[in-house]
Amino acid sequence: MRPFLIRLFSDREIIKLPGGPIGQFFIGRIIAYSRTKEVQENYHRIGGGSPIVRWSTLQGRGMCERLRARGHDVEYALAMRYWNPTTADALDELEGKKVDRLLALTLYPHYSVATTGSSVAELKRVMKRRGTKLPLDVIDSWHDQPTYIRAMAERAKAALATIPAGAKPTILVSAHGLPQHFIDDGDPYCAHIKACMDLILAQLPPLPSVLAYQSRVGPVPWIGPSTDEMIDRLAKEGVRDLLVIPISFVSDHVETLYEVDLLYGEQAKKLGFRTFARAESLNDSPLFLDALAEVVEPRLER
Repeated sequence: MRPFLIRLFSDREIIKLPGGPIGQFFIGRIIAYSRTKEVQENYHRIGGGSPIVRWSTLQGRGMCERLRARGHDVEYALAMRYWNPTTADALDELEGKKVDRLLALTLYPHYSVATTGSSVAELKRVMKRRGTKLPLDVIDSWHDQPTYIRAMAERAKAALATIPAGAKPTILVSAHGLPQHFIDDGDPYCAHIKACMDLILAQLPPLPSVLAYQSRVGPVPWIGPSTDEMIDRLAKEGVRDLLVIPISFVSDHVETLYEVDLLYGEQAKKLGFRTFARAESLNDSPLFLDALAEVVEPRLER
C-alpha cells in the first residue's frame, strides 16, 4: 500500500503540494506514510484488495472480442498509472505481440490533466525512455458517448427500482474530486462531468438531483461541495430517500465499495435516511463493453 501511495502523492500532475518538487518529495511521503494504515484498513473492509485490475482486464478483453468479431486485428494490454501492471509492463506485452501501432484508451471518461493527462504523459515518457518508435494515437475523452450514457442510465434505473414504491428519491451524482487549481487553470473536468450528468439524467424519471465530489485528500483546496457535506445538507432539507450515482468510475474499487457503500452509507443511516441506494458500477456490463468498442473502432479505421 505504501509504495502505491508514495507514487500517487509524488505526482505533481495529480496534486501539486506546496514547496515545488522538493516539497512534493517530502510532503508526499509524509502523506503516504500517515495514510498507509488508514488506507490498508479501508481495503480490508472491502475484502483485502481492489477488484480494479480484474474488472479492467475483463473490460479490455470484452472490448477486443467485439472488435475482432467486426474484423479488426487488435491486441490489448492494461497499464495502471501508480501500480502494477505498469506502463512499461503494458509496452513489453504489446511489443512482444508485434503490434504495428498503439492506441491509448483512457478508462477515465471525463478528461482531466490529473488523470488522463498524467497517464498519457507517463506513456510518452516511458516510450521515449525505451526508444519505442510505434505510432501512437490517444483517445482522451468519451464522456458523452451515447452507449456509455445508456449503460450508466440502465444501472441507475435498476437502482431506482429497488427504492420503495411511493418514495420520491433525490439523485446524488458523486464524481471524484480534483484540486481546485486544475479548474482555475482551465481543466475541462467539471464541464465534462456536468455534461455527462445531464445526459444520464435525461434518460431517467424527472427527480431532484445534485452534484458533489468525493475523495478529497491533501493540504490543498479541492472542488466542492464534497459528497459528505451534500448528504448532510440533504438530510437537513428533509430528504429521506437517496440514490447515489458514482459518475467518475467505470468499475468497482475503493471509492465505490468503501467510500460510497460503507462510509457514506453509514453516514446516511446515522442521519435517518430511509433508503440509501447506489447505482451498480459498469464493470463488465455488456452494454458498456459495446460502448468501449464503439469508442475505439473509428480510430482503427483511420
